[in-house]
Amino acid sequence: MSPVAGAEDEDTTGRLLPPCGCDDGAVRDLRDGSAGSTVPVAPGTLLVASPGLSDPNFRRTVVYMVEHRDSGSLGVVLNRPGDVVVRDVLPAWENLASTPRSVFVGGPVDARTALCLAAMRTGVSTAGLPGVVTVHSPVALVDLDSDPAALESSLRGLRVFAGYSGWDSGQLDGEIERGDWLVVPGLPDDVITGRHTDLWGRVLRRQGTPLALLATFPAEVGLN
Repeated sequence: MSPVAGAEDEDTTGRLLPPCGCDDGAVRDLRDGSAGSTVPVAPGTLLVASPGLSDPNFRRTVVYMVEHRDSGSLGVVLNRPGDVVVRDVLPAWENLASTPRSVFVGGPVDARTALCLAAMRTGVSTAGLPGVVTVHSPVALVDLDSDPAALESSLRGLRVFAGYSGWDSGQLDGEIERGDWLVVPGLPDDVITGRHTDLWGRVLRRQGTPLALLATFPAEVGLN
């Protein structure tokens, strides 16, 4: 994921200057996520990893929230395409899968479990569609045991995920409070975005300042 050109400069002492003229305190707040979230966690929202989150499972990830309850939370990483292609494991769904037609890595939990999210066509309801359950309209969960031919005219595209991201009761709230995640609204296109899109940066930039400034941090945050 590419940093924005010119995001940092170096002064004559060799100290890296913060991006966009922010003071050092503001940079620290941005880096650790304490600049704040814009919405509460709910199905259809996005968890955006703060630049300081170094866990390799979630570094610079965007997680789409499928479920958030008192008992726990579940989501899938949207920007980790895997090496397996849909054609090889679910050939009947290949033509409905959005490009790249890879099975994405949804998270570190239960990699043998496949989940499918779809973006419904405008004006199409999930009511009466076999194996389709709304997460946050127009995004829905699709049962991969259902008949793809019965859904073809109703879907804009879909994404298949191997594994998911899960949190026990209170765990996600603690990570958000610690500054690991920013919570922002999701868009249907986020679910079916392409391989070459910097989804992490794109989601941050559309939030406006101050959150958009996070997109200017380079991948190696230790260089700041």
